[in-house]
Amino acid sequence: MRANRNRASVIGHTSMPQCFSSSGLSISDLRQRPEFFDIVADRIWRAWWKESGHPLGYISDRLRENIDATPIPFALVAHDGATFLGTVSVIASDLAERPQFTPWVAAVWVEPPARRRGVGAALVERATRVGFALGVGRLYLCTRPSRSDYYERMGWTVIEREIGPHQMSVLVRDEAGRINSPP
Repeated sequence: MRANRNRASVIGHTSMPQCFSSSGLSISDLRQRPEFFDIVADRIWRAWWKESGHPLGYISDRLRENIDATPIPFALVAHDGATFLGTVSVIASDLAERPQFTPWVAAVWVEPPARRRGVGAALVERATRVGFALGVGRLYLCTRPSRSDYYERMGWTVIEREIGPHQMSVLVRDEAGRINSPP
């Protein structure tokens, strides 16, 4: 990973605004919209961590890492004004079975009323573009097999299937679009 640029300068660059807006949908860096911090932590916790017994505070502590000025990790929020619509993060590692792969697009969450309106795709695309703008040439994503097609339609390539106890699929997106087989 060659994340050699400052995230704030990349997201704040004229071609990479801090807040992307389209038809009521805005995507902002969580650092610029801290009022969404608690709801982002709650949604990530409920979706992926609550059942395994992790306390909400554990997720809040990890999410705070996204507030630091380091390029990665970072979190984005989709919103319509003050209404939270969804979130995505880019983190160093998302799958213990694949520590050699980094960084990862992770924790993609869209509020149920906002689903099937392009919010999730916009979040993933924005996180990917920011990662590439930071100098990262390749990003990874893991998902349940039933969601692989969704990401493949967005240009992601499955490189592995049935990984770990949840039988996850691992996908990759290369800035140059060169991925046709596992890296």
